[in-house]
Amino acid sequence: GIVGVFGYGGGIVGRYSDVPDQFPGVEHFHTIRVNQPSGLYYSTENLRGLMDLWEKYGSGMTNMHGSTGDMVLLGTRTENLEPLFWDLTHDLGQDLGGSGSNLRTPSCCLGESRCQWACYDTQEICYQLTMHYQDEIHRPAFPYKFKFKFSGCPNDCVAAIARSDFAVIGTWKDEIQIDQAMVKEYMAGNIPSNAGAHSGRDWGPFDIQKEVIDLCPTECMWMEGDELKIDNAECTRCMHCINVMPRALAPGKERGATICIGAKAPILDGAQFATMIIPFIEVTAENEFENVIDIIEKIWDWWMEVGKNRERVGETMQRVGLPTFLSVMEVEPMPQHVKEPRSNPYVFWKEEEVPGGWERDIVEFRKRHAA
Repeated sequence: GIVGVFGYGGGIVGRYSDVPDQFPGVEHFHTIRVNQPSGLYYSTENLRGLMDLWEKYGSGMTNMHGSTGDMVLLGTRTENLEPLFWDLTHDLGQDLGGSGSNLRTPSCCLGESRCQWACYDTQEICYQLTMHYQDEIHRPAFPYKFKFKFSGCPNDCVAAIARSDFAVIGTWKDEIQIDQAMVKEYMAGNIPSNAGAHSGRDWGPFDIQKEVIDLCPTECMWMEGDELKIDNAECTRCMHCINVMPRALAPGKERGATICIGAKAPILDGAQFATMIIPFIEVTAENEFENVIDIIEKIWDWWMEVGKNRERVGETMQRVGLPTFLSVMEVEPMPQHVKEPRSNPYVFWKEEEVPGGWERDIVEFRKRHAA
């Protein structure tokens, strides 16, 4: 970048006015990105310290929080960068976040600290990968930006599937847990639906058929007498039924995460959601998240070699095609990878997959396949 702090290539976005004579107050107006705590758990003491620091060295104007994550401190002069960085790291124990063509500051939802639906510890993996990839955060070396976001369940409260190059979204493999007694309580009107979120609206008595069963996207729910039934093989983990009846339904017990890759906002080809690559992976701190790190670094090795300048990994995937990307990732194609069944009638084979390869004796072939 045009400005920064010693040893770092990211974290500070340089801003200079084109007309400093007319607007001397914003002759320099650099933006500082400060790495946020996992789950955005700020203490009052921490916030006051940050605000005091920004009043001392900058404009006092902030942005909490952009789509990258980070607390964004808007507007300071070049000569204030090094003193601010010293005080931030030494007095407050916080670091700069990512900016430029590097790993952007990882961010996560509250996870298991407050959410009963979290399927893995989002804060732990966010912290561990932030520490593991300090060099990638602070020293740009990628074709373009790369973002991690960690959501504990399919509600995806950090919008990982829409905003991150590498989205880890909590899920489960087994059956949704059902408390039939609580289902009856909801149907009797003894427990407000949606945890009371809609209690200020008079929508009449709770109707499980109208508000839950008919809204299931795969129609995998039905009532048998006074019992709720779910065909879990058809469930797409949309979380709607669990959100409406949180005391009656809960995610299954065999929990992990789905990994989706390649979301982005409009740059070259417009906005796109991430593509599901790995339907289920265990996410535990016992192995220091080695299985997740292996996937990340396999992507980076490939993307840094074939990605074009200012091309995010999702755009590279789109350019080379999903079959090529799956081959690079050593992931076997599966039905979940199919976006639109039967829209493409062609199957492309590699030479090693064809008996005899491409070089075959046409005479021998015609003997076996007579006209």
